[in-house]
Amino acid sequence: MAKALTNTEFKFEKQKSVYHGKVRDVYDIDDDKLVMVATDRISAFDVVLPKGIPFKGQVLNQIAATFLDATADIVPNWKLATPDPMVTVGLKCEGFRVEMIIRGYLTGSAWREYKNGCRNLCGVTLPEGMRENEKFPTPIITPTTKADAGHDENISKEEIIAQGIVSREDYEQLEKYTYALFERGSKMAAEKGLILVDTKYEFGKRDGKIYLIDEIHTPDSSRYFYAEGYNEKFEKGEPQKQLSKEFVRQWLIENGFMGREGEQVPNMSDEYVNSVSERYIELYEHIVGQPFVKADTENLHERIEKNIAAYLG
Repeated sequence: MAKALTNTEFKFEKQKSVYHGKVRDVYDIDDDKLVMVATDRISAFDVVLPKGIPFKGQVLNQIAATFLDATADIVPNWKLATPDPMVTVGLKCEGFRVEMIIRGYLTGSAWREYKNGCRNLCGVTLPEGMRENEKFPTPIITPTTKADAGHDENISKEEIIAQGIVSREDYEQLEKYTYALFERGSKMAAEKGLILVDTKYEFGKRDGKIYLIDEIHTPDSSRYFYAEGYNEKFEKGEPQKQLSKEFVRQWLIENGFMGREGEQVPNMSDEYVNSVSERYIELYEHIVGQPFVKADTENLHERIEKNIAAYLG
């Protein structure tokens, strides 16, 4: 079984700090650049699961790099280089305290709320009579607050502005970027026989300018359906064939875990871990349209540290 990278503790020249997120380790270099290591950790329901998924970090990092490059004409982004298959180095920006979630279809958590009678999501009025996985008349933006720990919370545009989290001028620019990025991502997905169902974007500011930061259009931040068979499955009320992390959430739900107090994460067998790895690779090959080349996992820490140091040096 290939090795998985689940933790890093590097020390680079001019390193100011390191932040260990749910799945990424971010190194601050001289308050100017960030080195983002996409580990093989996997999280669901805001809980990091006990085993890493081989090649997941490489998949996420390379998909994100592909889409950052493909959308740089829409909005400036933080990426400077990818010195290792699992690493992106970019500009340090001050992140906005919201995540811009955009949905083209009624599914996932939005469907769960709709099914329970909710008709107003983050200040957006939802039409009556919709069904699971149905396409919205136009995509909707349902932002969340960005939490350092615990759960992100749904919030409306007007609440964000009223609370001074983001100025009206900046927020309206974030909306424009979000719609344009989603349109580009949807078009690129369609070319590969996929539907970009929903996704999230994060933005930051540097020297008064807005940048797209973090990852985009990866299976951790997005949900994809296969276009083939979508209409037939929708008409029959059957689950869609999808490429996203939702299949991990569904497996956890089926095994009695939703991140609530007292619940135990089910056992992740090697067979299950490998199946998740294969699903991530499948998404990469579909969305990027190229075969996935597995990087050598024998000396992961050594390889990554060497590649980052060489770039920074």
